[in-house]
Amino acid sequence: MSHRTDPELKKRLKRAEGHLSSVLRMVEEGRDALLLAQQLQAVIKALEKSKQMLILDHIDHHLADLPGPRPHGMDEAVAQLREIARYL
Repeated sequence: MSHRTDPELKKRLKRAEGHLSSVLRMVEEGRDALLLAQQLQAVIKALEKSKQMLILDHIDHHLADLPGPRPHGMDEAVAQLREIARYL
């Protein structure tokens, strides 16, 4: 599935967008800096998870689902790439 049509990715990004809009309103209202920092961290985490999801989907779509016979060791290489991508 293309990232352009992935409903889960779109849902995550729309959620982050809405959360960021509410943080902006909080800034305009003069809310407490600690609360703002906490909410900004939540937005950052949501975006990081979205990025991770996009990268893992890309790995699956372009490497794991290649047509034809798989080269020796390809499955292990893809698994390792997926695992290390979690740290992005």
